[in-house]
Amino acid sequence: MFFSDRTDAGRQLAARLDHLKGHDVVVLGLPRGGVPVAAEVAGTLDAPLDICLVRKLGVPHQPELAMGALGEGGVRVLNERVLRETRVGDRDLAAVEERELAELDQRALRYRGSRASVPLDGRTVVVVDDGLATGATALAACRVVRARGAARIVLAVPVAPRGWTARLGGEADETVSVHAPELFFAIGQFYRDFSQTPDAEVIACLERNRAARVPVVQDVDVRIPVADVTLGGRLAVPEDAGGIVLFAHGSGSSRHSPRNRAVAAALNRSGLGTLLFDLLTETEATDRAHVFDTPLLAGRLAGATEWLAGRPESTGLPLGYFGASTGAAAALWAAGDPASPVGAVVSRGGRPDLAAEHLAAVRAPTLLVVGGADALVLDLNRRALAMLRCENRLAVVGGAGHLFEEPGALEEVADLATSWFAEHFRRASGISRPS
Repeated sequence: MFFSDRTDAGRQLAARLDHLKGHDVVVLGLPRGGVPVAAEVAGTLDAPLDICLVRKLGVPHQPELAMGALGEGGVRVLNERVLRETRVGDRDLAAVEERELAELDQRALRYRGSRASVPLDGRTVVVVDDGLATGATALAACRVVRARGAARIVLAVPVAPRGWTARLGGEADETVSVHAPELFFAIGQFYRDFSQTPDAEVIACLERNRAARVPVVQDVDVRIPVADVTLGGRLAVPEDAGGIVLFAHGSGSSRHSPRNRAVAAALNRSGLGTLLFDLLTETEATDRAHVFDTPLLAGRLAGATEWLAGRPESTGLPLGYFGASTGAAAALWAAGDPASPVGAVVSRGGRPDLAAEHLAAVRAPTLLVVGGADALVLDLNRRALAMLRCENRLAVVGGAGHLFEEPGALEEVADLATSWFAEHFRRASGISRPS
């Protein structure tokens, strides 16, 4: 026996990965047994922890023997040798695949809920399991991670058979194991305690990592001079922020909008800065005509963007817009200016039709988020999608209305926005930052 349990295995494995400290690393554990091991690695590297969902395809009547594996994103890996030797037919294989696909979907919901996965684009990703036997699951995991944009893949396990790296066919850029014994029958033989990891432990590992990585946020009230008015705002910038998002409120609401404040707080927890500010003065807000004056609102947003770009907190950081309702029109209008510095735009229940003539000029990647029950606005956003020439996506939050007041709806908006900004800010800046 080499390890007392998975925690011990994780600590020993982390010691072999010390060379990755200080790099832009994400650690992915393979549920369930790989997650406690990965948690120790993530803690040592001070890296975010997530899961890589892969399901082994076990041979019927011998399920511990893998004849292949399935992964997120439609990845499918088959071990032709095992299939041939066990004489598993197409019908039996299809039945196992159907069952494991259903389990894959259930686990995604169970472990992540409405949270978005940690962005991998352009980053070093350490894929961790509690051991490697046939290699089918690890191979599928590497392919899943590569498809999600990882720049470099490190496959790390506490124990694997001697010569195990040859089974991966070059899918991983680096392989690390603590032990690679000649005599290898099963992973469990090298653990004193190899009892099954419960779902609750997987979730607890993920929650502890997220809680440990909540950034310290510098949060201050600001006054923003724009043209002939001064606008009140709240600037919140976490340590080592990956970018700053300016909020354009809609329908005459202000920086005190509870919905936008909730989204801003989620962005802050993920290491992104936010600027919540009033597009209108108190006097102007009493005139409903100003709420639909898109040129005025867009001009204020552009002015606030110029002001923010001159602040020391924003030096070297990409900027983005989050627009809600009529504020989304202002965000798209401002982003359509050829001189706009923004690197990403998110619209929540937006009115892009109010900026229709500027949509084709938007260059920043744009995410349109609409409630599935908000039929009129959904139709307007679908039409706008056809007019955009930038990278774009329409995300529909099922069952949500215009205000996203349904349970979990606003949380889903926040997760979508966080993933969109985090991914595109990294592309825009070209700078490796902790998430």
